[in-house]
Amino acid sequence: MDALVSEPVSQTVHAGIEAQLPALRRFAQQLTRSASDREDLIQETVMRALRSSHQFHPNTKLRSWLFTIMRNSFNTEYRRRCREPVGLDDGLLERASIMAPQEWAVRRSELRCALRRLPPRSRRTLLLVAMGVSYIDTARLCDCEIGTVKSRVNRARKKLEDDIGRPGAQ
Repeated sequence: MDALVSEPVSQTVHAGIEAQLPALRRFAQQLTRSASDREDLIQETVMRALRSSHQFHPNTKLRSWLFTIMRNSFNTEYRRRCREPVGLDDGLLERASIMAPQEWAVRRSELRCALRRLPPRSRRTLLLVAMGVSYIDTARLCDCEIGTVKSRVNRARKKLEDDIGRPGAQ
């Protein structure tokens, strides 16, 4: 029985939406600034109304129902846009966050001096791991156990941190 009641209501909604388009355009103009956003909002409202036409109650004003759908669509899109980061020029963030070349030169010099102060075995082990050699292969190359490699790397990192500090912490 509900299907019989909702069928004429659905047809009424479909017919009434076209008559309400000028009012929807005026309301969308109050909500949005750009013409393309306005058209998108109207289209989204009509699509949602058509999808939900079976939920329309005959004793409700169609115009009010459509305006509620439009306002909810606008609010949903507004919240979504607030969560999205604003587009930036490609590479702008990288260019803005890179230290000046002089600072890099100073840091490189500090690192070289600190590496020279490490014991030769620890220095070799740390450099192998830093270059991407696995702990197992480093253990084979240094002729020691994998646990020794891990200990050497850990002690060397701590020594470097004590000597020159953490990168970026100033």
